[in-house]
Amino acid sequence: MGYYNDENRQERSQKRRGSFLPGLIGAIIGAFIMLIAAPQLVDMGLFSNDGEQDVVQDNEDNANGTKSNVSVDVQSDITKAVSHVSNAVVGVINLQQTNFWDSQRREVGAGSGVIYKKAGGSAFIVTNNHVVEGASDIEVTLSNEERISAKLVGTDPLMDLAVLEIDSSKVTEIAEFGSSANLKLGEPAIAIGNPLGFLQGTVTAGIISNVERTIPVDLDGDKQPDWNAEVIQTDASINPGNSGGALINIAGQVIGINSSKIAQEAVEGIGFAIPIDIAKPIIDDLEKYGEVKRPYLGAQLQDLTEIPNYHVKETLKLPSDIEEGVVVMGVMPNSPAKRAGIKELDVITQIDGNDIKNVLELRKFLYNKKKIGDSVKITFYRDGKKSEMDVKLTEQQTY
Repeated sequence: MGYYNDENRQERSQKRRGSFLPGLIGAIIGAFIMLIAAPQLVDMGLFSNDGEQDVVQDNEDNANGTKSNVSVDVQSDITKAVSHVSNAVVGVINLQQTNFWDSQRREVGAGSGVIYKKAGGSAFIVTNNHVVEGASDIEVTLSNEERISAKLVGTDPLMDLAVLEIDSSKVTEIAEFGSSANLKLGEPAIAIGNPLGFLQGTVTAGIISNVERTIPVDLDGDKQPDWNAEVIQTDASINPGNSGGALINIAGQVIGINSSKIAQEAVEGIGFAIPIDIAKPIIDDLEKYGEVKRPYLGAQLQDLTEIPNYHVKETLKLPSDIEEGVVVMGVMPNSPAKRAGIKELDVITQIDGNDIKNVLELRKFLYNKKKIGDSVKITFYRDGKKSEMDVKLTEQQTY
């Protein structure tokens, strides 16, 4: 009941003396090994003798109670890369009037953006379209946490990109665009952004997981893909609020604009970024014109595979070996298709000799392979008979 006799005390004292000596010997050997190994750690690049940041440890000497400072350099290739671009990554705040009766603007969403250019007193920022969609006003939080107003220059829902303009007087750094053309699986990838809308300047690191991934994009909410976006896959953490931020390489160059992730409990480390080589021409058009200039055919289209078999045989009168293509459901007035003579219920199967299996392939061919003013040779079936015609693509007119 809490009492011990002298015999028990003596036995425990002997055990303590027996365990103390091996422990002391182990500590001395460990210290000796560290003295020998420390120079080798420096040579291996794990620590460096010169650097801007120090970690100070207070080590109390058991003998005399004195303290010593140990300086450890934490500079690495990643910290160097981040230092090149971190001040050019900003927070983007989407402000909206939430209802007719309330004139106050409220923050309904936040994301990230990358300052990529300064010219004529203005600085330009690239972000995602979905970050600024529906905004009545937009504000930007700079790296020093100062919040300033931004002007929306242009958006492109198809590629999920937008360009903003701000006063350049308080901009201290712009990001350098690299290239996404020669990315390799497994090379380092670093994401910088504003996760959750308030963790400004957050850095996460990982690798390039895939360089040729495509994900479906549904623009009109009909649960049918309107576009297959080509993206970079990375396992660097990309969370809500990171959208529009920078994905950079080890040289500190922007190789992608962070856009989305797969958000499921069973999924971890699957994020996507728009390759910078794909984004560059979109950004240029948005900055110059406020929209993207794409070649225009001027026809309402539907996949042949979505047409009931009865109409494929009886209405379109297609040969039995034609199983894929694009059906013209309507022709826009004064469009290239109208001027060339394309008619409703024509079935397009090839463009310039390239098989066209569905609407996505047709759009991808026109947008990626052709320019405004180009002519294309369209192969189609009308009333079951195969024909060809040339169509000169124009710029889509907006009214």
